[in-house]
Amino acid sequence: MSSKFYDFKYLKGDLTGGLVAGVVALPLALAFGVQSGLGAIAGLYGAIAVGVFAAIFGGTATQASGPTGPMTVVSAALVAGAIELTGSLEAAMPIIIITFLLGGIFQIIFGLINIAGYVKYFPYPVVSGFMSGVGLIIIILQLFPFVGLSSAKSTWLVMQDLPRLFTDFNWQALALGGLTVLIYYVFPYITKAIPSALVALVVASVVGYFLKWDVPIIGEIPSGLPSLQIDGLLSIDASAYGLVAEYALVLAVLGSIDSLLTSVIADNMTKTKHNSNRELVGQGIGNAIAAVFGGIPGAGATKGTVININSGGRTRVSGATHGLFLLAVLLGLGTLAAHIPLCVLAGLLIPIAFKIIDVKGLKHLLAVPRADAVVLIIVLLMTTFGSLIQAVGVGLLLASLLFMKRASDIGEKGMEVGTIAGFDGEKPWQDEIEFYEKYKDKVYIKHLYGPLFFGFTSHFQDEIVNIPEQITALIIRMDRVPYIDQSGLYALENAVLDLEQRGVQVLLTAVQEQPKDKLISIDIVPDLISEEHIFDDIQAAFDYLKVHFKL
Repeated sequence: MSSKFYDFKYLKGDLTGGLVAGVVALPLALAFGVQSGLGAIAGLYGAIAVGVFAAIFGGTATQASGPTGPMTVVSAALVAGAIELTGSLEAAMPIIIITFLLGGIFQIIFGLINIAGYVKYFPYPVVSGFMSGVGLIIIILQLFPFVGLSSAKSTWLVMQDLPRLFTDFNWQALALGGLTVLIYYVFPYITKAIPSALVALVVASVVGYFLKWDVPIIGEIPSGLPSLQIDGLLSIDASAYGLVAEYALVLAVLGSIDSLLTSVIADNMTKTKHNSNRELVGQGIGNAIAAVFGGIPGAGATKGTVININSGGRTRVSGATHGLFLLAVLLGLGTLAAHIPLCVLAGLLIPIAFKIIDVKGLKHLLAVPRADAVVLIIVLLMTTFGSLIQAVGVGLLLASLLFMKRASDIGEKGMEVGTIAGFDGEKPWQDEIEFYEKYKDKVYIKHLYGPLFFGFTSHFQDEIVNIPEQITALIIRMDRVPYIDQSGLYALENAVLDLEQRGVQVLLTAVQEQPKDKLISIDIVPDLISEEHIFDDIQAAFDYLKVHFKL
């Protein structure tokens, strides 16, 4: 049964996917709420509002949205800054709410003016350094709650206070936190039918409750529907304007990047195409509504989205179901959630923070171009111990300057750079014409011109996606690629992986020294592209295909 508005053949999968995603989101919403400094209920309010309204108005049918690690870290920094400015959380609330609200409005504006078209140009080292920094912030700020102690609000103060971690720790809290981490990692080996985060939350909380251990708990959670939190929004002091503008912009930009990255993952899983601008509008609406009810902002949640899709979710009904499930929990189980120990929430957040850290980017620090490694480290350190917005700004500036310096060096050496953003695969070159005309239904030839760098990777990936389905081999001519940066390396790696899944063999020709060294240094060669699939010239690649592909 179907209608103009909804095909009911998806209903069972949507309800199942939404419910499972909601179960996964519940403990994380509570934990992120506590991490933000506004309490578990703020995490739940945010998860409900963003989950429902981003699903309804967003541009990704299977997106499950809610509080995420990066957004919560920024929210926590805002809360700490607002309290420092006003002296108390109560006095700071109008500043916090107006910032969350303005962040959502910025996202709506971003969607209306096509900012999504520019987000894709962020260099990989900047995104990697920022995400790894966010992961480190969560770990550092959860160290003291993990052992039953109150924590400072900044990473720098926590590091200065580390000796207290070893002298004053609560062994009961440490035991419950350790049990939480153990269950989180071990339970998936028993079954993946039930989310390990939920099992860890319930089991560790029940153990602590019945053993009557003296550990800090969440405490009273309001029951019933939330009320509007708009008192005093128009009367905040002028001294807070800078703080509001800075953090609203950071939340909007970060929420947009976070959501669009998850949208791409959803596209790859469902073989669909999301609407980037509509997605930002939907996320902005969700965050604005969350703000006026006292909820923390969120974004597209990768884990929830993947689980939603794998559990059968196919339309926006699944995302809305995920949010409505959390609303039902709010109305019915608030009194039980009050007994959850803070060390248990810390035990959930620390493993999640390790997943946020970009292990691949850090592992390849010595292998990627030195300029990219420097940018990544600077952004990571500035994110972890300094200003989040300055970290991104400095990273973008450095990445651009260092690339321009590298491009200048290449030009001075007399190498042919060509058009930096050029990509031509439509017209065959003279040495390709005979082969191209004979085998163009089976073999595709792509030409790259100039450096394969962060400003070109999005277009490169789009071109690879559009290669016809019947093609069995792709030749990438790299005669005129003198340089490849970290973004380019990973874009090429992802392209080869996607093509392999389609059964397309990738061959490279005339690879210059720097690109080849970097491909080898991070094991794309020979792990993904074997040495025998790299040729000195195009004719050698043709000869290979004729023999091995029986063309």
